[in-house]
Amino acid sequence: MSRPGDDDWIPEQLKDDVEEVLIPASRIGARLDELAVEVDRDYADRNGDLLLVGVLRGAIFTLSDLARRLTLPCAIDFMACSSYGSGTTSSGVVRILKDLDTDIEGRDVLLVEDIVDTGLTLDYLIKNLRSRKPASVEVLALLTKPSRREVDLPVRYVGFEVPDVFVVGYGLDYAERYRGIPHIVSLRPGTGV
Repeated sequence: MSRPGDDDWIPEQLKDDVEEVLIPASRIGARLDELAVEVDRDYADRNGDLLLVGVLRGAIFTLSDLARRLTLPCAIDFMACSSYGSGTTSSGVVRILKDLDTDIEGRDVLLVEDIVDTGLTLDYLIKNLRSRKPASVEVLALLTKPSRREVDLPVRYVGFEVPDVFVVGYGLDYAERYRGIPHIVSLRPGTGV
């Protein structure tokens, strides 16, 4: 019998919507272990606590699981923005819905994203954060879709590349559904995507 966390577990009421498990939970966890080692190494000699900035809502799982794996001191803050509306492709117009509560001037900032698709939203966020005079701004993205990129972006830490399919799970959603699936999955055609 499968249970939450197993690599074949999907909530019963969502199983019919899932086409394929692209990245099982165990691979996500193993990759976050590796990324945490890289981040710990890269920021070990920096002055002050690293500030992890999660892009809500999709990055919440990645940020929280990464933070628990880091050994260096870090603080956490969040931003929320919208560029999708209710669709599945970015409109290119970014609105900040929730800004940082933390002053980032002189701080090392690691922007944690769920997925980099066209890059338009991330490009806007990087420019916005850099205008606030941090010591550094780097990006960690759980997923990247290079085939859809419209803007060349400096993503320092990448979990996985995914094909040009609409993915959900592990924090990523479609119409606020599927975030709790512990894997990265593609949706079956006809599920509304």
